[in-house]
Amino acid sequence: MTTESVESLRELLTLDELTNRVGMSVRNVRFYTTKGLVPPPIRRGRSGYYSPDHVARLELVQELQSHGFTLSAIEKYVAGIPTDASPEDIALHRAMLAPWQADVPVEMSRTELERRAGRALSDDDLATLGALGIVFRTKRGRFEVATSQLSVGLGLVDLGFPIEAALAAADVYAAHGRELAEELYALFRTMVWPLYKESGASAEKLREVVERLKPLSIASLVAAYESAMDETKREGIAQRARRQPGPTP
Repeated sequence: MTTESVESLRELLTLDELTNRVGMSVRNVRFYTTKGLVPPPIRRGRSGYYSPDHVARLELVQELQSHGFTLSAIEKYVAGIPTDASPEDIALHRAMLAPWQADVPVEMSRTELERRAGRALSDDDLATLGALGIVFRTKRGRFEVATSQLSVGLGLVDLGFPIEAALAAADVYAAHGRELAEELYALFRTMVWPLYKESGASAEKLREVVERLKPLSIASLVAAYESAMDETKREGIAQRARRQPGPTP
């Protein structure tokens, strides 16, 4: 084993210090270690210590849990992160996972949802709202609701918007959203973080940068979509014009 620097030794935490840092019980830390979600402690004689890597990975597990990931889903997500990923790399994963919009879903019962909607909702209504990404049923039989979009979704339900179209649109958003997320993550990891790391910035500084960029990214995405739609409409008009017969001489 290579000789460790004094600075790296100072960063090591005892198990009690680790649990206080991340707000997690000893039992959970050991459970996640046995599951391979975090590496085993660093042994110094008969004692075990924990590094910033342990902290970052446990905080990532907490972030994934807050987004409703099951244990098996967390295991799959963490398995995709290289074992030599730095705490900064893991912090970037957390920053990209955190909500990009301020409108955090509100959990409520069906009675509370119907009270908010101002009417009874059938199972078909709930299915359409779910396909639109507005209402999600939780495992406890409750619902997570994007309250700012609820009135819009109810209006579409009233207009008879087909659930098949909502599901198809959701597939489009999911496919392109996944590509966008992967490319943005690569951009931050290869072009943004190295510059901050060279200046001695912390992982939390990177999270702050990403959080500040999120609203701008959303605005840019909407602007790009509108521009693409305008271009699509212009191309459609041009194609129809070309198909129409010209004036007879």
